[in-house]
Amino acid sequence: MSNGLSRRGFLKGAMALGVGAAAAGALSGCGKAQTVPTEVDKHTQTHAGSTPDWLGEPPEVAESQITETLDYDVVVVGCRTGGLPAIISAAENGARVLGVDQSEKVNNPREDIGAFGSQLQIEGFKQYPQYAFTIDEHREDLVRYANGFFDYDLYNVWANESGAMIDWITAIISRNGHFTMNWEAGAETDRATSLCKDWSTSHSPQKLVDDKNVSFGSELADYAQELGAEFRWNARLVKCEQDSTGRVTGVICCDTKDKHYLRINARNGVILSTGGYAGNAEMLNARQPWNQAIRVNIPVGGGNSGDGIKAALWCGGHMDPVGAACMFNRACVKPDQIAGNNIKGAWFWFGEQPFLKVNLLGKRFCNESGPYDYMLHSTVMQPYHTYVDIWDSDYFAQVDQMNEIGCCRLYPWGNGAPSNMDISAMPAMLQKLEDNGYIQRADTMEELAAKLNLPVDETVATWEKYNEYAAQGYDPDYGKPAYRLTSLTHPPYFGVRTGAWYLASLDGVQIDTNMHPKDDKGNPIEGLYLTGNDSGGLFAVSYPNLSTGFACGRTMTFGRRAGRLAATQEA
Repeated sequence: MSNGLSRRGFLKGAMALGVGAAAAGALSGCGKAQTVPTEVDKHTQTHAGSTPDWLGEPPEVAESQITETLDYDVVVVGCRTGGLPAIISAAENGARVLGVDQSEKVNNPREDIGAFGSQLQIEGFKQYPQYAFTIDEHREDLVRYANGFFDYDLYNVWANESGAMIDWITAIISRNGHFTMNWEAGAETDRATSLCKDWSTSHSPQKLVDDKNVSFGSELADYAQELGAEFRWNARLVKCEQDSTGRVTGVICCDTKDKHYLRINARNGVILSTGGYAGNAEMLNARQPWNQAIRVNIPVGGGNSGDGIKAALWCGGHMDPVGAACMFNRACVKPDQIAGNNIKGAWFWFGEQPFLKVNLLGKRFCNESGPYDYMLHSTVMQPYHTYVDIWDSDYFAQVDQMNEIGCCRLYPWGNGAPSNMDISAMPAMLQKLEDNGYIQRADTMEELAAKLNLPVDETVATWEKYNEYAAQGYDPDYGKPAYRLTSLTHPPYFGVRTGAWYLASLDGVQIDTNMHPKDDKGNPIEGLYLTGNDSGGLFAVSYPNLSTGFACGRTMTFGRRAGRLAATQEA
């Protein structure tokens, strides 16, 4: 198996960018995935020319340990956002398909699906021309988000195929009348004058039946099985297998219940869609330590351990040069705590609303109206990497006025599509956080600052200045848009210490437009396809959250493409 040059090449690039440090340890062939990142081992350092500690060597599995062998045309590892479209597409194109996942049953894919050119969007642009945009302007905005670490050709695959993917998914989930699909149309303001442009890319399924056994994921899995696809649950990827030419011929997995190993041969190809490395402490500390400093662990989200990425690198693939994550301002800690990857906090959906945000010195530090990641990365520059959200009792009207986009939106979209969460859910959610000691309430700002352990005089001065800016409709300090400068003059006042909820890693293994990982010379690794957060090429440092659902949309688009190509052997 070829594995030396690609790992050395990867590490040289990583060290040049200062992301080479990692905690000790290597993949255990049948071990348990990490789910809560821990503090980095500061005494372990990788060096240029060696294998990163988080990668290690591929695990050895003796033939005598493999007690089960299966044969299929296409094997898809990871049966969620990218894997389900891949399984369906491969089955539609005549392949005998097996979907493999370490979960016990199908989980819901992400439900904000970014696309361009769907029938819903095309018709919507006619009715709401103010939300229309071109690929050229959208592409260039995403290039800037990625600081140029961006594969234009991969983007063009999304641009050319994502609309048809949405039409395809829509037909599948609506076939039984259980779901419909909505295009979510809404923009912050005129893109010609806005400091941060947003794009009406998102589509979301809407459930129409009151049946707990029906979900977005179950609809897709059921359809796959109608086509003849099969699923194997409770099986974790250990590594891929290659023949003498380097072609991937299948995978070795481990049954998570009885720990036996199984070999699954894939005559046409293997598709990896295991979801990145959000639950792998070593990779996170090595690849993006700045995000570890501001994250708060909360019991929401996945614990993907990087198995697919490691498997592709062992086959000769290359990692993106810069770490990237999708994070949200949705985690909070108590007034005597600060953010950090060892802290366990609480789910705080309301955190993305652009109210007043101050650091632990009681001072504003950013434009609260900016993209989620931008505000969170600004927090890295603040004392103890933690900030405080402050709002008042008039938040129903103010949230409506501030007109947020994406999955944090709490009112229907401009075209009437429902939001993922409704404003009516907030009082109970906020009250629970208050009851549990996270959110603080007070009748005066002095009292609120004291409860949050903030400098009282500085916090009050900041609040007074902010209200002056709201009254005049202009923020000379940070340029916050006037319609989001809502005055905080309606007691009681509320505040909470906030950090980052880490949803997913976004840097992955570099692929070509046929979804193959590339070797040292840029040639495709035959028999292997990647989609979702196992694949790279489109993100660096930040997620372009103002293009709602872009990551999910490219994952489903690439999954569908990979399934077709593997089944037909077109590429």
